[in-house]
Amino acid sequence: MSIGKFPKGFIFGAATAAYQVEGGWNEGGRGVSIWDTYSHTPGKIENGDTGDIAADHYHRYKEDVAMIKSMNHTGYRFSISWSRIFPEGTGKVNEAGARFYDNLIDELLNAQIDPNVTLFHWDLPQALSDKGGWPHRGIIDAFADYAEFCFRRYGDRVKKWATFNEAYIIAIGGYQTGNFAPGFQDPQMAIQGSHHINLAHAAAYERFKKLCVSGNVGIVHCLSPVHNMDGSEAARQKMLMVDGMWNRWFLEPGINGSYPQQVAENLKNLGINPVILDGDMEKIKNNRPDFLGINYYFRFRLYDGEVGQSMNWLSQINNQPVPGAKYTEMDWEIYPQGLYELLKWISTEYAPIPLYVTENGMAAPDKVQSDGQIDDEDRREYLQRHLESCFKAINDGVDLRGFYYWSLMDNFEWARGYAKRFGLVHIDYKTLTRTIKKSGYWYAGFIKNQLA
Repeated sequence: MSIGKFPKGFIFGAATAAYQVEGGWNEGGRGVSIWDTYSHTPGKIENGDTGDIAADHYHRYKEDVAMIKSMNHTGYRFSISWSRIFPEGTGKVNEAGARFYDNLIDELLNAQIDPNVTLFHWDLPQALSDKGGWPHRGIIDAFADYAEFCFRRYGDRVKKWATFNEAYIIAIGGYQTGNFAPGFQDPQMAIQGSHHINLAHAAAYERFKKLCVSGNVGIVHCLSPVHNMDGSEAARQKMLMVDGMWNRWFLEPGINGSYPQQVAENLKNLGINPVILDGDMEKIKNNRPDFLGINYYFRFRLYDGEVGQSMNWLSQINNQPVPGAKYTEMDWEIYPQGLYELLKWISTEYAPIPLYVTENGMAAPDKVQSDGQIDDEDRREYLQRHLESCFKAINDGVDLRGFYYWSLMDNFEWARGYAKRFGLVHIDYKTLTRTIKKSGYWYAGFIKNQLA
């Protein structure tokens, strides 16, 4: 498929997250986050890696912004480290930390790059985790206070805000499966935390509107098509479980103002009952996000087999290889049409809402050539095919307004440490030298042609 002109004003960019790229973990008055604690715990991260230095974006942000500019990106999505501004999560502001984001935002604007800011990308201040974290209701006001500070401080320059990145990972990954910080394994904590995340979004959204600053506040979810691969009834039952927990439980409260009934009933049958107070759902419904960010990496493929009542619903998935399919280094099937399916599904299933693809990318076995250049043709092809899906969706009536590749640069890939590379830019972790990859140059040329 050939790609024509995207709508005027469409944002082309890339994304990062604070803990994955900044480094400077104990500099400038920054407090400890749960990912500092988790990555410093032996056995949690591949090769014993930590985000202490990461890509050193904290010290090299000017160099990085100049690089983004050279790649013709019109937008940059990044997150703020809560503990860099509030070392204890609440209370006294760390001015040095707040000023870092002033400088980064100003640098972007001077380069005519639109900042898209995520307030929370998983790095909760450890002090708040010690008080109960997301399962504790007191965190709602703490998050709203932090959000309000950011809106007041940066709202004259930032016009695109996301409250949360991937509530599923925050709640389920952090409090049920335990393979993400803070590493708990308690389904009740996970589901209660998911409800408090929704309330925290609503509280922050209320603060933003009361301030009467210009701009929009949205939320970002990881979403995936769920496919019945053999047409069996057993696979259909699995679909209800997987789609219900991965997609609908986290998507629908903010969009519809209610939790999907069947999922709530399934949780109740498992003895999991989130505490929902009077007025909670009304507050969530009345603070619907202005836009929805979609992070897309893979589809779920379901087949016949035993269906069990369990919160460990990922165990229901039997990812049999797809003949002829290509896979990323994360062993995720490359399925570009799934992005089109998601965009169309959301725009038809729910009331119209502006959409952004806030993450889409692949880990690849980058080949460093003898001249130091990086040949990642597989990533270049991946990027092109997913942009084709975006273009098709727009032509079919989807209100898609931007695309941010994940990620701008190689970085700390959570539990996988530095073993997997997603970036358009290669990072030599010994020297921290940046080298734009073949995919990065292709994307730069693509954007230049779009802007011509």
